[in-house]
Amino acid sequence: MPISLSIFGGPPSFKNKLYVGGPNIGNREALIARIDDMLNRRWLTNDGPFVKDLEQKVVEFIGVRHCVAMCNATVALEIAIRALGLTGEVIIPSYTFIATAHALQWQQITPVFADIKADTHCVDPDSVVKMITPRTTGIIGVHLWGQACDVDALTEIARWRNLKLMFDAAHAFGSTYKGRMIGNNGVAEVFSFHATKFFNTMEGGAVVTNDDDLAAKMRLMRNFGFTGIDAVNYIGTNGKMNEVSAAMGLTNFENLDHVLRVNRFNWESYQKGLSGIPGLKLFAISDREKCNYQYVVVEVDEDLAGLTRDELVSVLWAENVIARKYFWPGCHRMEPYRSLYPHAGLLLPVTERVAARVLLLPTGTTIDEPAINQICRVLKTAVSMSGEVRQAIQAERPKT
Repeated sequence: MPISLSIFGGPPSFKNKLYVGGPNIGNREALIARIDDMLNRRWLTNDGPFVKDLEQKVVEFIGVRHCVAMCNATVALEIAIRALGLTGEVIIPSYTFIATAHALQWQQITPVFADIKADTHCVDPDSVVKMITPRTTGIIGVHLWGQACDVDALTEIARWRNLKLMFDAAHAFGSTYKGRMIGNNGVAEVFSFHATKFFNTMEGGAVVTNDDDLAAKMRLMRNFGFTGIDAVNYIGTNGKMNEVSAAMGLTNFENLDHVLRVNRFNWESYQKGLSGIPGLKLFAISDREKCNYQYVVVEVDEDLAGLTRDELVSVLWAENVIARKYFWPGCHRMEPYRSLYPHAGLLLPVTERVAARVLLLPTGTTIDEPAINQICRVLKTAVSMSGEVRQAIQAERPKT
């Protein structure tokens, strides 16, 4: 529950709310021109020219053979999972967006939750090995914060156990693993182009793959299984991306370098501003790989900061900084998984610890350096007067 007054004793620091994942919007005139073109053609969906152009640009950008654009990344996950023939159990990290688990459970496939590594927040290959059973048919690795999970280790496990391996790359568009663009790993990788992402199509997603047969299969599946005007030869759904979304994607492609520069500048500004604040550790980004710097991730150590992560969230919300607690509390503590596997947390100690400490701060083109400096001042002040802040928060809690 946010405290009702700013920690400075006055109104919030920001008149308008600052959000994690504020949309990056490219050149408005270019977007409107594309939409006018689309309206003049009267081709609004059904594999239009903008969608085809966007798919080709993604193929060239990543260096992959195929891009199958979808209406969103959740449907893209579902279609990729079905196209790969996954059944039984599939191992994923619990520390991921709920869509990764739901895309399996929706198709009556059991998501089995593996733990993560404390230094990367990505799935721990050793934990994956422990979760393999005779019912396991695949692994979905998840790249987080614009950085890759341990692709090589997961690839070796999948090869050793004859499992199918794909990746949820929702966070990783434009990033690399060992110098190669993410999108070339496993049998397929799924990107999110949601409005909150580094690269967005308003709403959308895509599966990329180097497997010709898999790509052809997914193209059928995203369009009800149609192989001709009146011929349906495969089970499918409606997963198509529309032309407006593709137009937004093409426009944002032209702005990609600018957004990356802004993201990196913001991350470095936070690095300076948070330096020296006890108990607040900015999650490191390696210079060895390309990263989209999409997220500013802070781990909160209550013993050093004097406040919990949740208390700092309350402070920031009171200042109109809508910080987030990704991926609290972990998929295993959300329904239906909490009821199905009530003791899963016993096998996920690192996930539990990280989920309770992670704090995400606003970045992207919706924020500037003065705002970042002010956010850092708010955090510094909160930590320096942690006792008073804690009392204020407790006073605001409803009496029971």
